[in-house]
Amino acid sequence: MKQDGFQGLLPFVAVVDGGGFRAAAQRLGVSTAAISKAVAKLERDLGVRLLERTSRTSALTRDGAIYLEHARRALAEMHAAVEAVAPARTTARGEVRLTVPFIAARRVVAVLPRLLERHPGVNVRLQVTDHWLDPVTQTDVAVRIGELPDSRLVAKRLRSSRWVTLASPGYLARRGPPRSIDALRDHECLRYVAPDGKPRAWSFAGPDGPTSVAVPGRVVLDQGELLLDAALAGLGVCQVLDFMVDPVAHRGRLVEVLAEHAAAGPPIHAVGTAGKMRGVTVGAVVGVLAGAWT
Repeated sequence: MKQDGFQGLLPFVAVVDGGGFRAAAQRLGVSTAAISKAVAKLERDLGVRLLERTSRTSALTRDGAIYLEHARRALAEMHAAVEAVAPARTTARGEVRLTVPFIAARRVVAVLPRLLERHPGVNVRLQVTDHWLDPVTQTDVAVRIGELPDSRLVAKRLRSSRWVTLASPGYLARRGPPRSIDALRDHECLRYVAPDGKPRAWSFAGPDGPTSVAVPGRVVLDQGELLLDAALAGLGVCQVLDFMVDPVAHRGRLVEVLAEHAAAGPPIHAVGTAGKMRGVTVGAVVGVLAGAWT
């Protein structure tokens, strides 16, 4: 293989991530022809076809899928190398791939104006997913909610959380507020169903620590944000993490009940590889993210 074949790594990965040559060209700020030429040269240097092309789409070949995995790792290592040899650089710049779960997406989007104003050289590529992405090859920093397994990754704690139980004033006027946890049996509880298909039990603080309570309810939803929408519509009582509640948008529209029984929620971390988390740019993004949870 010719050594300059490495120049096609970034265009190739950009084509795959963007779903086509035109999207890759827009992302990298070059012409579609330049992207096509770079990928074609990479294929010639490798001696294999990486993409099957049609007039509208492109798809990975078997060799392309194998090469993509290694190409992602190579680009990640190159990024880490640049950060490692430039410790004196103080200006954050470049693209950061940021991954957040659905229930945290609105909070993170709300802080993006602050991030972009504070760091004008930074671009953010935001992916919202509840799936775990490889922090070496698929993302630069990920917001994770819950306890983290031991690993080689670096985690910066952003904040703690608390479970809050809420209902609209209209619903409470019709049904009355629940005065105890047991009283929830007489209420419409808006339940969240986990990916395994099982409704999540509600969490409350007990004399011996947190306790899980199975609650009744005719409405079951598979997205946490929709629990708030359903509660705002007066459909019942919901339980969500406190950071999901906007102090401005929801003021007076939702009322906390059973506050004396509120339980601690899972911790929130920013997670990434050691090399990326030490970098100026990712560090700048994480610093602003920490302020999003205050």
